[in-house]
Amino acid sequence: MEIGKGEEKVIADISGAGSITHIWCTVNSPSNEPFILRKLLIQMYWDNEEEASVHVPLGDFFGMGHGISKDFWSLPLVMAPDNGRGFNCFFSMPFSEGATIKIINEGSEPVNLYFYIDYEEYNEINPELGRFHAQWRREAATESWGADLPLKAPLGDTTEGQKKLFKELWKKPNLTGEGNYIILEARGTGHYVGCNLNIDCFSQEKNNWYGEGDDMIFIDGEKFPSIHGTGTEDYFNTAFCPKDEFSTPYFGISLNSGDRENPWRGKNSMYRFHIEDPIHFQESIKVTIEHGHANKLQNDYSSTAYWYQAEPHQRFPKMLPVEKRLPRQYKKRTLLEEI
Repeated sequence: MEIGKGEEKVIADISGAGSITHIWCTVNSPSNEPFILRKLLIQMYWDNEEEASVHVPLGDFFGMGHGISKDFWSLPLVMAPDNGRGFNCFFSMPFSEGATIKIINEGSEPVNLYFYIDYEEYNEINPELGRFHAQWRREAATESWGADLPLKAPLGDTTEGQKKLFKELWKKPNLTGEGNYIILEARGTGHYVGCNLNIDCFSQEKNNWYGEGDDMIFIDGEKFPSIHGTGTEDYFNTAFCPKDEFSTPYFGISLNSGDRENPWRGKNSMYRFHIEDPIHFQESIKVTIEHGHANKLQNDYSSTAYWYQAEPHQRFPKMLPVEKRLPRQYKKRTLLEEI
């Protein structure tokens, strides 16, 4: 299917009750337009709703940010070889009256989209089944209070001034989550099933480890989060400042662009799926993560959250215009040239 510049095409229009079980697609941009996967949007509507339950840049929906595709695998999402050009989604997507899926091309040229959408038809479905949702967000430069401060003293520095500085730095509290990066904010009854998170460490040539930011998940309006983690890498089920790319069914690091001198400088991507351990909510959920200890760091964050809930859902934040969705670019770097 060709989708022209500025054009919106319906790729699924299903009537009655059923459930989508698998989506596969791939994109061909004849001129290899840069970052086309951030310029294309996917929308999904269930049961004749007016507000989309899924509204995400295409590449981000299938698990990889920064406007790129890259080989990785998980249980619900896969980008298949070569260079991740085969996009797959295995999330179950039930509906009782119908389903509509659209692709919107906000790029500068037409693209060709090839796709399968596999689904089952039913006479009816359990009315208590939640509907699948996915939401994209970005904060291109998080606010910080100490991006220039190191997280530990230089090797061999034992001066009293340095000792005091680092002691005070680590004592800085964050008890409310104010200023955290927001991955998801939803109202209703449902369960959160995970996210992918993309971090571009652009503001620090040195000391650019992003992972001391805690996950803080607020359920049903609580003031202090009942789920409060110990660091970004810990929420994504890794430990001790990992640099290796790897994939597992429920968590992984799908991209690391650092080099020997600056191990996390530039673009990083990771994912965590709560499929065996969904996080339930009855009234609301707010999934957040610090950017550095107590929001110390300034970085470029973007994410896609996935969850199920009973309709109606809270209106999503307005999608950023295409120029504000594009990834950060560098004139000089020692990172992957394709990013």
